Amino acid sequence: MTICPCCGFKFNGTLSDGCKECGAKSVGVALPRPANELPSYGRALILAVSGSLLVLVFTTQTFIAMAQRSSGSLERLFQFWQWIAAGETAAWRLKWISIPVLFITLWFGLKIFRSIKAQPDRFCGLKHARRGLLASAMVGLLIAVLIGITIPDRLRQRQMSIDAKHAAQANALKTVLQRYKELHNRLPDQSTVVEELSTLHDHDGMVRLALTGFDSNGYQPRGEVAAIDNQKTRNLRGAIIRKASLTTATDDTPPAGLVFTDYDLRLPGEDKILGTEDDWVGRDGVIMRLADVAKGGVGRSVSAGVLNP
Repeated sequence: MTICPCCGFKFNGTLSDGCKECGAKSVGVALPRPANELPSYGRALILAVSGSLLVLVFTTQTFIAMAQRSSGSLERLFQFWQWIAAGETAAWRLKWISIPVLFITLWFGLKIFRSIKAQPDRFCGLKHARRGLLASAMVGLLIAVLIGITIPDRLRQRQMSIDAKHAAQANALKTVLQRYKELHNRLPDQSTVVEELSTLHDHDGMVRLALTGFDSNGYQPRGEVAAIDNQKTRNLRGAIIRKASLTTATDDTPPAGLVFTDYDLRLPGEDKILGTEDDWVGRDGVIMRLADVAKGGVGRSVSAGVLNP
């Protein structure tokens, strides 16, 4: 069976008689393979270059982060932990690019390295290929370690940002309710709190911030029955001689009613649902987690928008 190198047709015979499909004929005897063939270094070069590039990119990002952190201070350039912090910053910056690239590089790199090792007569540069593959693996491991050790701090910062958001809304509510109280000498009723607070002049955005996602069911005003008019009370109290009458004299002046002067507050937590375990509860401007209240008030509290550990 002969295969024509020109058209790929298979036939019985030799190429000296010509291909039965395209008519191509051999013009000479095929050249023998050379006695000595030089091994290829291309595969080893791929691993060496890829490893060097990953090291170079990570080192460059670390120096850039260090330059931003030092801000011209030479003392920080000689502090070990400043370099660790710069490496952490570089690792987080490269996580979405370097980690997929590292997985692909290591996967292909292992296959290439095994092929070089299995055929040393065809491929050379095993030493350089090993170094390139090791450099890629070390960069990937270093990025994973630097990201891993900063995860607890990142989670703590995320929780602080969530707490600060609740603090900002609590502070805005406290400010708006205080403005309303100074203007009307009372606090709004629960059923009309949103409508009444919306009537305030929002020159600094406090009203908008306070009412964003605000559920009136979490607002509970408190107060006392207002005293009767002071002037009438004094007149009645000072009357020693009263006119005689067949009927008993009574004071029909109705009380001024219920005036709200304080309030209890409950804000939804991260689930945005009021009445769950992650709610924040407050009273008179001081707010804290419901779970911390159940523990006796131990934990983070928010007073006037400031987090107090």
